[in-house]
Formats: sequence, C-alpha cells, structure tokens
Amino acid sequence: MDASPLEPLAAAVLHVPVPERALLIGCGEGEPALFLTREFPTARVRGVDRSRERIQRAQARVGLDPEGRLAFKWAKPSSLPYPDEFFDLVAQVDGRVGAAEAARVLRSGGHFIHAPARAPRFAGTRRRLLEWRLAQHYFEPTRAGSAGDGNFLVARLDRGR
Repeated sequence: MDASPLEPLAAAVLHVPVPERALLIGCGEGEPALFLTREFPTARVRGVDRSRERIQRAQARVGLDPEGRLAFKWAKPSSLPYPDEFFDLVAQVDGRVGAAEAARVLRSGGHFIHAPARAPRFAGTRRRLLEWRLAQHYFEPTRAGSAGDGNFLVARLDRGR
C-alpha cells in the first residue's frame, strides 16, 4: 500500500501551534488545504497554486463555504496575493521554497512548514541548503523528520534577531 502524500504534512502540523490564519502554497486540487481545515477547525485556511485548472478543481471540491474558512486563489509562489504579516502558518507542499515571500506574509513568531509529498529523503546537503535559504529570511528550524515517502521541516520566523 502506498503512503499518503499528506503524511509529511500531517507529521509536521503536530509541531506547530493552532493558527488563526494558515496559507497552503502549492495546494493542488485542494486536499492539503482540506486537511488543514480538518486539523485546525478554528483556522481560516487559504490555498494558492500556480495552476488555474487545479485551483478550479479545488474550488469545485469545496463548493460554497458560508463561514469563509477555506478559499483558493491562483497565484505564483513568488508573488502571493496577501498583505504583509497576515498568516500565523505558511505551509508548502509543492515546488521550490520561496522563503522571501513566505517570510513577507508570515507574522513574526509564525511557523513555516515545508512538506513535499513526493520528495526523496533529505540528503544532508539538500537539507542544509534549505535551512540556509530559510535562515537568510530569519527562519529558525525547530523540527525535521520523515513521514511516509517524504520529509518535513518546520521553522519559526524570528524577525527580532
């Protein structure tokens, strides 16, 4: 039986506080964002993806959300359509990490999760490079591990250093 592509994300969320607002970068057809809404029932979750077709399919899966807890937008990870310091949690499950843009939309003290669903195991060099890129934008790694067929890294944004 194949491992769920959500396993790295599921393992990572165990190491972050409950957010008020969460952003999922690379949300695909919505399954990771739906997972976050189930995991954090009081949070408002937003999902973005660079594919307009995937966003349309994600929106169709959700339908009308009268409470406004879950919404999807087409966006490039390098140009997120949200104001500065808007989210408490930013998670990315697809694509190259855009540390600068994630740091821009994340509140100081907020958490960033990198949990690629189809990634090979972190090689030491790959993980150190990711941590270095995140550190350039004031992220401090707090937890890393593997789950299913992938890996996860949790980092906290600390603009005060």
